[in-house]
Amino acid sequence: MIGTPDFREGLIFENENGEMVEIIEYQHHRKSQARAVVRVKLRNLNTGSIIETSYRPEDKFKEIEIEKRPHSYLYKEGDMVYFMDSATYEQIAVPAEKLKQQLKYLIDNMEVMGLFIEGQLFNIELPIKVDLKVVSTVPGVKGDTVANMTKPATLESGLEIKVPLFINEGDKIRIDTRTDSYVERVND
Repeated sequence: MIGTPDFREGLIFENENGEMVEIIEYQHHRKSQARAVVRVKLRNLNTGSIIETSYRPEDKFKEIEIEKRPHSYLYKEGDMVYFMDSATYEQIAVPAEKLKQQLKYLIDNMEVMGLFIEGQLFNIELPIKVDLKVVSTVPGVKGDTVANMTKPATLESGLEIKVPLFINEGDKIRIDTRTDSYVERVND
């Protein structure tokens, strides 16, 4: 059993309604004479809906055990995304709707962590930084060196982000998957 002092972002537990939820944000809150509460923003793992609620410090919950296994992204076909278990070579299909946010980073043969609850793949964990190739962007102008100027760029996975002016088509860049932002240019 876990309590509100054990809360952290990414923690998965069973809420009071018996639903599996993941903590997105939490905040300890106390008004002058009122009892302390923990305000929490949760994601329902089955429906994907976001729930905002409050818990008292003495509330207890059942923690859900998560198993992580390395997988390779294979391809997307229709509304399904296919992965291969790196140890057993077993292929697993996941509805693309479940992986909306992560799909914009996936390229063929990319290594990810499969997150399993009770033997079922429910989500994937991306690496913190991913190297992707720029497939289209406007050319930079020589002498345009104003600090922090950016331009839009489309990457090989279809993701569109802002990059510095010196980045050209064909360059490989490193992206932070937590913030969807440019980190640095990568030399092969």
